[in-house]
Amino acid sequence: MKKDFVVALEEHYWDTEVQTHFKERGPEMRNPEMLARLNDLGELRLKEMDEGGIDLQVLSHGAPALQRLDAETAVALGRRANDRLHQAILKHPARFAGFAVLPTADPKGAADELERAVTQLGFKGAMVHGLTLIGGQNLFLDDKRFWPIFERAQALDVPIYMHPAVPHKAVIDAYYKDYLDQFPGLMTAGWGFGVETATQGIRLVLSGVFEAYPKLKIILGHLGEGLPFHLWRINMTLARQGNRSTPFRDTFREHFWITTSGNFSTPSLLCSVMEMGADRILFSIDYPFVPNPPGLKWMDTVPLSAEDKTKILSGTAKRLLKL
Repeated sequence: MKKDFVVALEEHYWDTEVQTHFKERGPEMRNPEMLARLNDLGELRLKEMDEGGIDLQVLSHGAPALQRLDAETAVALGRRANDRLHQAILKHPARFAGFAVLPTADPKGAADELERAVTQLGFKGAMVHGLTLIGGQNLFLDDKRFWPIFERAQALDVPIYMHPAVPHKAVIDAYYKDYLDQFPGLMTAGWGFGVETATQGIRLVLSGVFEAYPKLKIILGHLGEGLPFHLWRINMTLARQGNRSTPFRDTFREHFWITTSGNFSTPSLLCSVMEMGADRILFSIDYPFVPNPPGLKWMDTVPLSAEDKTKILSGTAKRLLKL
């Protein structure tokens, strides 16, 4: 049987200049092997893609990228980082594509950089991480100040990938701090990341942004941060008497795509397929935070048709990202 072409599109790297602005130093910054992988866009990455059966990575900067930086710093820094990623992609154009980093503290500047990255650098969209810091406030992306980014994404017909970052300190203190000594991952990939990013998704649906921009496309990782499992109940609850009318479930299924990044769970994938359809699901690894080989080994065991697996492994990505 002919092997499916495999696209993985939540695959991270770190720009050497951007990472100097990181104020929060997570455990990966103390892990030399992880750092080597995040900083490598050449031989090591390609070797591990080959070992894991990955034909093409869509490269995206790891969290927190530019979302915690002031506007003046982020605009110029983002432009340089995207230029450097572009140069790395040009060295291996058959193996790499890119999502841009965006200086969301300056929404107009972010929209302009998105357009430059797509039209001049050939990027496939953009990735943003968690909340954006503006004027001392940590803001969700449904805030209307960010809508110029969504307007431009619609005009360019490219998706915005909403990726997690460390939650707001007040949330960490209220929800997680009692257990962080023993389980630091509770506030990140174990639970906090998903809660924060799912909240971003819910707020976007309720904000009216999809009514304003009816062709806007959003990607969520980690099998939709749990939202496909909850769509029916959220929809039922929001439709109760007295609430403003919103077709929440239909809107989500029309405007969102989800990836398998870091969530190789067969029951969760099957739930997502039943709720959203295989043509809304995109294969991803979450490299280097998750190694490549388990991803395809897992997909081989998933009880889906060959047609649906082809959609997930590359077919939908080719259409959505125009690969």
